Amino acid sequence: MAITSAIVLFAVVWFMTFFIVLPLRLETQGDIGEVVPGTHKSAPSGAVVGRKARITTYFAVPIWAFLAFIILSGWISVRDLDWFDRMATPASVQNTSN
Repeated sequence: MAITSAIVLFAVVWFMTFFIVLPLRLETQGDIGEVVPGTHKSAPSGAVVGRKARITTYFAVPIWAFLAFIILSGWISVRDLDWFDRMATPASVQNTSN
């Protein structure tokens, strides 16, 4: 895995985790009872995005490390995901009898 692939994998894992963490313990303006004029009752009452980003990072790093380990160890490769046999057989596996 190249450094670019590792960064892209981390970004994907981080944002997927962020979208899971974002609605947890959400307090809406309707729950608090202080609705700002021009906003909906379901709008968040306090912006705690920084705290949620930190929590997301704490969860995303081990998930990314696990996925990177699986990919780098070779347990799962691109050829394992080729369910329709569209990829050519690698040269090391092909029969080279003349």
